[in-house]
Amino acid sequence: MWWLLSFVSAALLGCYDSFKKISLKDNAVIPILFLNTLISTCLLSPLLFKTGFGSWEVQRWILLKSSIVLSSWLAGYYAMKHLPLTIVGPLNATRPVLVLLGAVLLFGERLNFLQSVGVGMAIVAYFLMRISGKKEGIDFRHNKWIFCLIFAVLMGSLSGLYDKYLMSPDMGLGLDRLQVLSWYTLYQCLMMLVLLLVVWLPTRERTTPFEWRWSIPFISLFLCAADFAYLYALSQPGALIAVISMIRRGSVLVSFLIGAFFLKERNIKSKAFDLVLLLLSMIFLYLGSR
Repeated sequence: MWWLLSFVSAALLGCYDSFKKISLKDNAVIPILFLNTLISTCLLSPLLFKTGFGSWEVQRWILLKSSIVLSSWLAGYYAMKHLPLTIVGPLNATRPVLVLLGAVLLFGERLNFLQSVGVGMAIVAYFLMRISGKKEGIDFRHNKWIFCLIFAVLMGSLSGLYDKYLMSPDMGLGLDRLQVLSWYTLYQCLMMLVLLLVVWLPTRERTTPFEWRWSIPFISLFLCAADFAYLYALSQPGALIAVISMIRRGSVLVSFLIGAFFLKERNIKSKAFDLVLLLLSMIFLYLGSR
């Protein structure tokens, strides 16, 4: 059951990325991200009452989690707006590599042979993606949206490592997953409200105007559904976190296919080879983590 839920979560995440791209095209980023956090908070509000506030000692760790995730989302939303989905998806899929390297540096873990092969293949895939990007006039060394995307990936990877500290009973605080999910979403909404009022509203007439699209609420709906499927999969007897994380990275296949066939993005053949190499690297990472 847990492996089926993992595939469901991956498919939902792929749709989540696709609705983000559709919503952000020629649209204002800050109000869209605010609406996403607001809708997610409303959807998760029952968990706020179920899990309770706890203590400020707990909440300050969750608040830090919110800051890390929101900084990743802000940079990632701007990158998603200006870059092809078929580039954003594969680069986002390199997060497990960075999480693994972070675990080596922060938690003293060691790479075995298969993991080293996986990391090497991911690095090669990254340089091939640079070549594919150049065919569309995207220079990875000088494009600010690529730097935004790399920052988003780095902060997302940091969030994954921080999750291990927050929720691991052995190596961290052992916090409840649902409490972390519901409260950090609320804090993100409050932070985005401040950004909306202080940063976007005073300058909205000089920047990209906001246009309501029905794809916007689907971002939150698919994200919350994907998170619920993920957390429910983790709660199943015999669930393997390494396998679940690997399957969830398959979400890039969904977003890549949508970018190729529905959004009609270019240079699909060369990008598809980069993606296959990246997915192979994920398989080696999984095999090395068993």
